[in-house]
Amino acid sequence: MTDLQNLEPIDYLLIGHITSDLQSDGSARLGGTSSFSGLTAHQLGHEVGIISSHATEEDLDPLSPIQVFNAHPGQTTLFRNINTPSGRQQYCYQRGSVLSAKDIPSTWRNASIVHLGPVAGEIDPDLLDAFPDSFLCSTPQGMLRMIAEDGKVSFTDLPDKERLLPKVDAVVLSFEDLQRDELLIEEYAHLCKLLVVTENKDGARVYWKQEVRNFDAPQKNSLDETGAGDIFAACFFHRLYTTKDPWEAARFAVELSANSVTRYYLDSVPRSDEIQHATDRCS
Repeated sequence: MTDLQNLEPIDYLLIGHITSDLQSDGSARLGGTSSFSGLTAHQLGHEVGIISSHATEEDLDPLSPIQVFNAHPGQTTLFRNINTPSGRQQYCYQRGSVLSAKDIPSTWRNASIVHLGPVAGEIDPDLLDAFPDSFLCSTPQGMLRMIAEDGKVSFTDLPDKERLLPKVDAVVLSFEDLQRDELLIEEYAHLCKLLVVTENKDGARVYWKQEVRNFDAPQKNSLDETGAGDIFAACFFHRLYTTKDPWEAARFAVELSANSVTRYYLDSVPRSDEIQHATDRCS
């Protein structure tokens, strides 16, 4: 964790909780969009900062290349994923504090890319108006999660989506996030300036300027899909900011996120040779 007075300037800001993800053997691993997307953005050459709320004793060594500002020290957001015959069931047993515009360190207010990556409803809507000069991106899956008293996670539609979604320059969500509901996807595509819907091994589709294009993913031997969507998002936002071309950004992100499933957990972030190869192919 980096103290407020020691923060250095950044160009890629992630706002959302670092998580502790319970494993089947009772251990826990560091996770969350901020972790996967943050490490990916670092690999892509960005100076990265994360604003989160978590326990002060949380081991952040896996994020050592990244500055992490703990806006509200307390408890770490705790998830458990259980595979069932009907699909994954998710539980959230504790959550960090809500993050708002007042939590942004002054050193980080002018980041070129701002990525809102909530995992458990922790983003105050005032953050969408806090970065008028930044490229504002979001993976708002955590705003689509309703958490019951026993921690069970279920779907809820984004509150006030008609007002909030048009404020974001680019949105990435998965087919599962949107309940595999084509009518809901069309509604989100209409509200977003640019929407990407990821479809796991089937790649992604991009909705932009009244057009939709599909991008197939290279087929890989999948070992672990954890974080693949977050890796896709950081690659897409990076490439879109760099080239201003969403079609090229999608090709770039699909290739790198496909590689990610061949490795486990945070080791799945893109490697330098993979980034160079994808850059050469997609330029």
